[in-house]
Amino acid sequence: MTFTYPPARRGDVVDLHHGRKIADPYRWLEDFDSNETADFVAAQNAVSGPYLAGLPDRTGLIDRMTELWDIPRTEPPQVRGEGADRVMVWSHNNGLADQPTYWVQHGAAEPVVLLDPNTLSDDGTVAVVGSALSDDGRLFAYLLAEAGSDRQQLAVRRTDNGEDLTDRLDHLRFTSIAWLGDGFFYVRWPETEPGSTAPVRDPSVHYHRIGSEQADDPLVFHNDDDPEPIYMVELTEDLRYLVLAEVLGTDRRNGLLYLDLAAHGDTILSGGTVDPAAWVRLVERGIAAHEVILHVADGDDSRFLVQTDCDAPNGRIVAVDLALPDPDSWITLVAETEHAVEWSAALAGELLVNHLVEASARLTRYSTDGTELGSLPLSGLGTITGLAGRFAEPTVFLGYQSFVEPPTVLRAEGGVTDVWAGSEPPIDPSGLLVERMHAVSTDGAEVGMFVIRCADAALPGPVELYGYGGFTINITPTYSPARLAFLEAGGIVVVANLRGGSEHGEPWHEQGSLGNKQQVFDDLIACGEHLLTAGIATAETLGIRGGSNGGLLTAATMLQRPDLFGAVISQVPVIDMLRFQHFTAGRFWTVEYGDAADSEAFEWLIEYSPLHNVQSGIEYPPLLIMTAESDDRVVPMHAHKFAAEIQHQAGGGSEQPLLERVETRAGHGMGKPTAKIIEESADIYAFLLEHLRP
Repeated sequence: MTFTYPPARRGDVVDLHHGRKIADPYRWLEDFDSNETADFVAAQNAVSGPYLAGLPDRTGLIDRMTELWDIPRTEPPQVRGEGADRVMVWSHNNGLADQPTYWVQHGAAEPVVLLDPNTLSDDGTVAVVGSALSDDGRLFAYLLAEAGSDRQQLAVRRTDNGEDLTDRLDHLRFTSIAWLGDGFFYVRWPETEPGSTAPVRDPSVHYHRIGSEQADDPLVFHNDDDPEPIYMVELTEDLRYLVLAEVLGTDRRNGLLYLDLAAHGDTILSGGTVDPAAWVRLVERGIAAHEVILHVADGDDSRFLVQTDCDAPNGRIVAVDLALPDPDSWITLVAETEHAVEWSAALAGELLVNHLVEASARLTRYSTDGTELGSLPLSGLGTITGLAGRFAEPTVFLGYQSFVEPPTVLRAEGGVTDVWAGSEPPIDPSGLLVERMHAVSTDGAEVGMFVIRCADAALPGPVELYGYGGFTINITPTYSPARLAFLEAGGIVVVANLRGGSEHGEPWHEQGSLGNKQQVFDDLIACGEHLLTAGIATAETLGIRGGSNGGLLTAATMLQRPDLFGAVISQVPVIDMLRFQHFTAGRFWTVEYGDAADSEAFEWLIEYSPLHNVQSGIEYPPLLIMTAESDDRVVPMHAHKFAAEIQHQAGGGSEQPLLERVETRAGHGMGKPTAKIIEESADIYAFLLEHLRP
């Protein structure tokens, strides 16, 4: 089949980077509101849409994915109070609803629906993307996002009658909510025009009293010296301290500040402004990761228990005396081990620590003095996807899932777990094989990967090699109905743990970031070559898929080794490595990638930037670029420019598809309706099966 691509105008824009002229012929595609860009998108969809709709496996995949998706799924509940005064709120999807419904239970009464986001839009694209239950359980604050946007709006609902209050808060992104008294702390951003792609900066922390106008919310914290950091707000469970995690972009080496509410809480609650000098800086940012997990008071002694990788790349838990906060005075409670700490929490009177062992969860219980109390057993190679509970309450709820086990809520008490909510797997797990393999990368490091297939799958077969490799994000076992349908169709799924993640601690991340980014691409190539050597795939049956930073991964790797892959999926990708920082959240990523304004960073960015490394005369493997019109995190210009450039270098046509699919009324992925997820997944796996079957 021959593909003919719509022509795209090539402009004459040329930028000068450190003495080098770099052409940017598709700069006009950065104007998302222009008619010319709209025409380009329509023309791309006019090519990709009919082709994808006509793939022979697509209809069957939609039907089977719909069946596999149709199982109940529940998230861990937020719990406040005990006995007759207990209030529990949780989300639940009965199977195929576009968005989960929120339920509430008072005491022993029957649960009732508290909030159904499916009623908030006709197409299911308004989603709840965050929530917090007040300390007395009376009020439920929830964050709404429309069409996948990072922009959020906050509303408050009564849990006794399900009615919204008049409170509506705007100008929110990436915000956290911390209740205190009759209100809550939150993070607000300066007002921007709807649809603006300008970089976002200069957040501030405010306190909102229920019933007041947002414009009257008193300022609690603002960095007058530096508009760049982002702040996450949290209260210690005893409500004594307000803690701010201060981060620069996506750099996990955060600072910590705290405010003593025993001294300043009344000022806030009465609507007053906090003296900036009242804030105490515990640690500077840029040194290590720090998270306060508990405040412990013993008479006049006051200590924070902090998870940190300071002087411990795999993580440890320390006690920090607030009167002697210098790191030399920190006392190690839970020492660093050979396995990285993914998270820790103070729950049910204990410390619960999740170590990653071969990229899977291992839970260990400790007392607050660091004494090991034993493990909290899990059923296999899986992931903890959510936590709910408090230090002062006896019960912990954990979300758990694996490649073969659907999302389950476990209830733990006294080191014993049972199932609070869950469903039987729609496919017999005994018919699926989950193996752990390792490839040797270019520097000699072993790179782990999960290989999932049906026991009777023919080898070699169609392989989806999935990777991410960045931002300390760990790729651990998760349940996917779409992947199960692909497995049933004879496919094989491989999930790689590449450098750039933190599956093996911060060094694993550093080895794949900034000037070391090429190592991530080398890791993926090594995994692919290992699969060929092991007889699991051939170059014709090996496909790669990734999204966001993973979309950059698959695009860059394809350009470097087009001979190794039979098909490539690049979802919501970061493509223009010289200009990503000029749009919305892109400036946050310079700590991971570097900034082309820096001459040293420019040299490594230009070497792998997908937009700048497409060549003519190369037969690239079948490529599906996927983006969404409302994506205001990785803006669609990346995908548009890539499609235009690779189609141009192909001479305007090719025997193998080089396509762009643009989703409407969707964003980067968060809150996407179930119906859209199924259709998108069917396109992906029908494309892979079409081009990878032996």
